[in-house]
Amino acid sequence: MKIEVLAFAQVRIDLGFAERVVECSPTETPRAILLKIAPQYILDRSVRVAVNRVYADWDQPLGDAFEMAIIPPVSGG
Repeated sequence: MKIEVLAFAQVRIDLGFAERVVECSPTETPRAILLKIAPQYILDRSVRVAVNRVYADWDQPLGDAFEMAIIPPVSGG
């Protein structure tokens, strides 16, 4: 299967892409996908992941997901 990986804000700069399509299996986790596409990236505890536009756990299998978003902490006012 294929999943679209989206990176936002500082994570986009750190990874060097905003969008990427990745071949994966339903049993892979967001953490495994990130390690596959950016083995040098050090995952900060404050960075969140959303699967199919819902916040998810980094170690939850993707199942039949079509999208994974990597979201850094944000602030606003």
